[in-house]
Amino acid sequence: MHLETYQWILGLAAALFVGISKTGIPGIGILVVILLANVFGGRPSVGIMLPMLIAGDIFAVNWYRRHCQWHTLASLLPWVVAGMAIGSIGLWITGKLGGTKDLLSMIIGVLTLTMLGLFLLQKRLSLTPKSPLGIASTGIAAGFATTVSNAAGPIMSIFLQAHELKKEEFMGTIAWYFFIINVSKMPIYLLLTAINPAKPIITLSSLAFNLITFPAVLAGVFIGKWMLPRIPQKTFEIIILALAGLSAIKLIFWG
Repeated sequence: MHLETYQWILGLAAALFVGISKTGIPGIGILVVILLANVFGGRPSVGIMLPMLIAGDIFAVNWYRRHCQWHTLASLLPWVVAGMAIGSIGLWITGKLGGTKDLLSMIIGVLTLTMLGLFLLQKRLSLTPKSPLGIASTGIAAGFATTVSNAAGPIMSIFLQAHELKKEEFMGTIAWYFFIINVSKMPIYLLLTAINPAKPIITLSSLAFNLITFPAVLAGVFIGKWMLPRIPQKTFEIIILALAGLSAIKLIFWG
């Protein structure tokens, strides 16, 4: 894989942000989507990002595993699986047709802004991410978004924030969630690559890039772990929601 100097810089920055997002500030994970898409293009960036995410997930689960609120995830995961199935079909279709990645990104952005609006109005509306319909819509949206672009972070952040989890509980719950989901996505991406080798998602070159950039992910997870206890709870919540909103706007207007 031949890359220009600026592409290596952006790629290493993306790997660093993956690590920080997994153990410190989940919301900055959307920056990785932007950086890798700029370097490699939308479809290849999805496959390049996944091994980075799994590497960060392993550290996050190891450090925050005791804080996971499993009851919060229990009702969500079946709907996530449904969303992943829809997302897999979407990736298969876009792999055949091409040129629709921006449309998918726009849909993800709209879903995220909708969830953010529901969260901000949850005290006035009976329909929130914590209601049965809210849980179903969140799960499907998160499953779809994570499959087509690894961009479910904002949706999950809003969902978990609505449950008013403490920082450590938030990190433990989202760590286990993404570890389970990201590992499950690997065979899906490999299958889609085998079905359409002309537009692969994961390749030997992308895996080699992941191996080279792993030290940056490792540095990021330690930076994130250092940052988390030093961020006040209220500031943590504001950062999560603000990054979720900004990322949604980015997806809608910039794709």
